[in-house]
Amino acid sequence: MAAAVQVVGGVDPHADTIHVAVLTAVGKVIGDAEFATDAGGYARAVEFLTSYGLVERVGVEGAASYGAGITSALTAAGISVVEVERPTRSARRRAGKSDQIDAYHAARAVLAERSTPVKDPAIGGLRALHLARRSAVKARTAAGNQMKAILVMAPEAVRARFRGLDSDKLVATVLRCRGFYADPIVADTIVALKALAERHRDLGRQISMLTAHIDPIVTAANPALRAAIGVGPQVAAQLLITAGLNPDRLTSEASFAALCGVAPVPASSGKTRHYRLSRGGDRQANHAVHRIALNRMSHHQPTIAYVYRQTDRRRSNKEILRLLKRAICREIYRLLTQRCPVPQWDDLRPAREAKGITLTTVAQHFGVWPATISTLERGLRRDDEPTTSYRAWLAAA
Repeated sequence: MAAAVQVVGGVDPHADTIHVAVLTAVGKVIGDAEFATDAGGYARAVEFLTSYGLVERVGVEGAASYGAGITSALTAAGISVVEVERPTRSARRRAGKSDQIDAYHAARAVLAERSTPVKDPAIGGLRALHLARRSAVKARTAAGNQMKAILVMAPEAVRARFRGLDSDKLVATVLRCRGFYADPIVADTIVALKALAERHRDLGRQISMLTAHIDPIVTAANPALRAAIGVGPQVAAQLLITAGLNPDRLTSEASFAALCGVAPVPASSGKTRHYRLSRGGDRQANHAVHRIALNRMSHHQPTIAYVYRQTDRRRSNKEILRLLKRAICREIYRLLTQRCPVPQWDDLRPAREAKGITLTTVAQHFGVWPATISTLERGLRRDDEPTTSYRAWLAAA
């Protein structure tokens, strides 16, 4: 019995159609066809691919977006799927642009091994929640900025009433406005401000609701990452999305740093030797690492001490931030690719209450506010050194 012919496939997906191309293992063209983006179309596409022989791999352009449906169908059929990049502009200038050409380009990219593993489909729900929350934050910020812009050109009676208020107090004060205004300009301005204030309030509720959904998901996916210092629900969600919930996509710690746009780039000239941060990579992941660095520079004592030491060595703030982000990326890579222990904090409050010690007593001993001790006990703020000192003090008390 003759051995089955090995073939590879390429898929160029769109909103309504997918174009599938098939090549032999040595790159010979076999055929191509177009299918609809529904369950029936996916089934016919799988049947079309398997009718030519044993499918070794299929390259899908945009496997996590327009190609998500066909990727799921191929995976369910037991076919290995990889993600390929779209053709470069130079390649399109030479060969032209069409769905058929792009599908063959995807298949040839598989043969040339210019591909990456597809993202885990389990990340889909987290991506949707994260995207919805991020857009809500942007819209709430825009509403607040628009309220302040209206106040700039508002009549003096309106400006005097709301002068000096920050965004939250401004929204709360505007929502309490009642009554009749004789001046039509004042009345119209108040109506506009109230509409924006209601939008700001409703978006705030949406953000809180979405955050409440995201937090348990990221905690269950990677407890050690969520427990890391300075890593909140949104930062953890973005890092998990970037990594694809698939450690196989992270070939090395250096490649992850490049993926996050944190790999140092030479920026030397003449006798000057220094590096700068990369402007490439996933900018949202870069922003997540940046937020961790800023949080630790403000609240993490070892990081604050490190900043002071580097400042004494006459390093600039940008250079210090570059070093911090690179070190943070090294830590995040370890948390994403290894099973790391999660620091425990839930023993602190029972131990304190068992000995009849109040929060005020603990706070006075350590010279902090009682709220600081409360956040440590509830795990709302990760700080290893104070937690260790607090646990040792409770044991000796």
